Amino acid sequence: MSQESTRRDFLSAGLAGMGLAASVHSVGVLSSRSADKPALLGGTPVRTQPFPSWPLISDQDEKNWEAVLRHKEWCRQGAHSSYATRFEEAWKDMAGAKYCLATSSGTTALFSSLSALDVGPGDEVLVPPYTFVATINVVLLRHALPVFVDTDRETFQMDPAKIETAITPQTRCILPVHLGGSAANMDKILEVARNHKLQVLEDACQAHLAEWRHQKVGTLGDLGCFSFQASKNLNSGEGGAIFSNHKALIERCMSFHNNGRGVDANGYVGTRYVMNGSNHRITEFQGALLMAQASRLEAQSQTRTENATYLTEQLKKIQGIAPARMYAGCTRNAYHLYMLRYDKDHFGGLPRARFLEALKAEGIPCSEGYTPLNREPLIEASLKSRAYKKIYTEQEISKYRERNHCPENDELCKEAVWFFQTMLLGSKQDMDQIAEAVRKIQRNAGELAHM
Repeated sequence: MSQESTRRDFLSAGLAGMGLAASVHSVGVLSSRSADKPALLGGTPVRTQPFPSWPLISDQDEKNWEAVLRHKEWCRQGAHSSYATRFEEAWKDMAGAKYCLATSSGTTALFSSLSALDVGPGDEVLVPPYTFVATINVVLLRHALPVFVDTDRETFQMDPAKIETAITPQTRCILPVHLGGSAANMDKILEVARNHKLQVLEDACQAHLAEWRHQKVGTLGDLGCFSFQASKNLNSGEGGAIFSNHKALIERCMSFHNNGRGVDANGYVGTRYVMNGSNHRITEFQGALLMAQASRLEAQSQTRTENATYLTEQLKKIQGIAPARMYAGCTRNAYHLYMLRYDKDHFGGLPRARFLEALKAEGIPCSEGYTPLNREPLIEASLKSRAYKKIYTEQEISKYRERNHCPENDELCKEAVWFFQTMLLGSKQDMDQIAEAVRKIQRNAGELAHM
């Protein structure tokens, strides 16, 4: 038996003792590189080059921006020649929506939509506990109660099997989130909504061009919202949009987002104030950037999908790593986030925080993801506020607290790991390096866990 064979057998036996034998099998014959120290312990990082920066800029971005600057009409105008209006037309055509309204942010898109749906004090809105805080903030700003539907850990989405049991006579709206660009289970959500005569507001803020059964998300519910914040796949620094196939609803959104002004028969701003509202208008600068950025979105989305699919094939071979599962109806994932679950039992007990630290040292940016929103202090702060005490009785608040438990989501928040959309704009070699960094950490997990 050769010295190298003896060495491989020794390593395999040692790893098997820590529950890691499968990682040796997935890597195949261990090379001299396999014995490299993790970068966190002084070894050479798997990757030393940065991933693609964001945003990507072309000459067209600069031309559009300068055109707005020199034209001196920086505030959105009603004319169809405005960049904001042109973007609305382009964005709804890309998605197959009937109507589109651009807003100042994804948050204001959601807030305007809840206003249009007449969600208010005494109402309940079904929400996931695993999402960005804006999804919850807008419900609280309407003085309604966000009722958390526990998470399906395999998909990171609102668990469709738990929606119906969360409904009460006060439920007015279901607010699913297409988290990370993967579609929530819209078949079940729409079925439950129809059966209980509930409205559906899609939070598609992270899901540009994502699809459910070949229909773009954001177009399936009563209203759908997008964000164009700086990290998003379609980016104007800040910005948002609302889709709807219902004229009356989009007109209510238009009125609310423009200080309550009415809308005339041609869709232009009227002269009367017909409802309460706020200023959530998008600017011409944002519209100009979005027109240029949107021209590259399809090609970038295809690159993300190709790389994410390849990366999933690599990571599925590593025990203890479970890429987020997509529902069968999700025919296109936007991959704003690449999400996975980490099981420390297959990494010699290495805590997730230490795993993330080791990944970063190998040159792989990563994050632990969201915290449980139902446990954040803002919930209790709202319930104890003067407004909520006036709206809801102590008994109602007490019952709400009893319902506010999401044990599956609590577990997900302990095991989630994220990679970012810009990482998926690189090459197949970049994906290989991500997978190699994970394997390298697994091979050295025992040493990393005990230093």
